[in-house]
Amino acid sequence: MKAPLYVGLVHYPIYDKNFRVVATAITNYDLHDLARSSRTYGVKQYFIIHHVAGQLDMVHKILDFWRGPVGKKYNSYRTAAFDIVSVQPDVAAAVAAVTAAEGQRPYVVTTDARTYANTISYRELRWRREKEDKPILLLFGTGYGMTKEMMEKFDFILEPIYGAGDYNHLSVRSAAAIILDRLAGEEWWQ
Repeated sequence: MKAPLYVGLVHYPIYDKNFRVVATAITNYDLHDLARSSRTYGVKQYFIIHHVAGQLDMVHKILDFWRGPVGKKYNSYRTAAFDIVSVQPDVAAAVAAVTAAEGQRPYVVTTDARTYANTISYRELRWRREKEDKPILLLFGTGYGMTKEMMEKFDFILEPIYGAGDYNHLSVRSAAAIILDRLAGEEWWQ
């Protein structure tokens, strides 16, 4: 039995390109693409982590459309993906939601293009998911990444995704799909 997997897309506190702390904007693609990837890989809940009312209003309008009769009729696959989406105001609330649902605090894991003392390999995290019953909350940052103070609070940071060359700047949606495949996809190497 694999431990439950949760995903969160963090929009605050995030660095901008000048390393100022900001709240990033939610994009329509963040909702659609990450919901679809999360649903494909068996994620129990995909959290949009944001606290700005105007941004959350947009999220709720999009979710209401796709969960309503017109959206369901137009594309029921999209509705099924949005069934696992919920909103949390911050990372602590997402951790609390997983803890309440699962009866224990999850491993809180994030990603970065750099390595840290608590960096974990995909192989090790996948092994933990398959052998332990502790849930995993996998967080993805937006903008130029989560603040240093946030990064220091997490249990693990996944090793970077390395491509074929020295360019390393994937969109969060592309990185999330790759990471979900590595952690929850078929064991194609067997």
